[in-house]
Amino acid sequence: MRENAVAGWAKGMTRDELLELPAAVDLETGNRALGLGRSKGYDLAKRGQYPCKVLRLGNAYRVVTADLLALLGLAA
Repeated sequence: MRENAVAGWAKGMTRDELLELPAAVDLETGNRALGLGRSKGYDLAKRGQYPCKVLRLGNAYRVVTADLLALLGLAA
C-alpha cells in the first residue's frame, strides 16, 4: 500500500483536491499541484521564479492558493 500512496503523490492532484485547498499551502503541495519535483520547486522559489505567488514566512514558503488555481485555470 505504501508504494501506491507514493505513486499517487507523484501523479499530482485532482480538480476536487485543488478546489479544497486552504488560502495558502506549503511549497510541497504547490509543487505537487504543478507537477514539480521538490528540488526544482525550491530552486524556483529561492530565485523568485516560481510560476505563481509564493510568500516567505521565516524559513518556510507558502504558495497562495488563489494564484495557483488561476495558473491552473481553476479560478472562480
